[in-house]
Amino acid sequence: MPRKTLLVLSGAGVSAESGIRTFRDSNGLWENHDVMEVASPEGWRRNRALVLDFYNQRRKQARDCQPNAAHLALARLEEHLDVQIITQNVDDLHERAGSTRVLHLHGELSKAQSTLDPKLVYPLDHWEIKEGDKCEKGSQLRPFIVWFGEAVPMMYPAMEMMEKADFVLIIGTSLQVYPAASLIDYAPPHAKKYLIDPNPPGNYLRSIEVISQPATLGIRVFEEMILREIES
Repeated sequence: MPRKTLLVLSGAGVSAESGIRTFRDSNGLWENHDVMEVASPEGWRRNRALVLDFYNQRRKQARDCQPNAAHLALARLEEHLDVQIITQNVDDLHERAGSTRVLHLHGELSKAQSTLDPKLVYPLDHWEIKEGDKCEKGSQLRPFIVWFGEAVPMMYPAMEMMEKADFVLIIGTSLQVYPAASLIDYAPPHAKKYLIDPNPPGNYLRSIEVISQPATLGIRVFEEMILREIES
């Protein structure tokens, strides 16, 4: 009998418990920068050195952080379910915890991208992208991050994944940022939906079971619930 599919939508609240800060924690400032200075094509054109340094520091910080109990539990659930993760996070903590099927909606800190040809993407084995680092076509490398105002090319594969889910878990994200917030609309009618959020918004459908706890605590409750569900 084929395994049931658990589709996980993960966001900043999962990584935050590993010590990775997000701009939404501080009134639109990300590490004391206006987010549009460091996460938009306009910011890149205005001050390339600032943007490179900003992501270099984020990359360095992420390397010093470790997967937490939520990351590890999701990896552990692969023993029982076909776990597929769609994450808004750009760190690699899910992978480092052992998850094997992770789709990054908004890019990955651990990769660089050509400014000339977006299809040219390179893994980084170090934490810095410097001015003068170029792709094979001679163009400056930039962070492999989807900035505000840019298309989200992984949305279509993410929609297809969501359409095949038996269970959906939303963890560490309030799904307030579009287009990622629309993904839940593609879940099939039969899919059971769960939300782990210490401060759940009041506008969720009644069909979503809410676990009002932080990611690392709520995941324990969810793990027990989902294992009972698939065994029944």
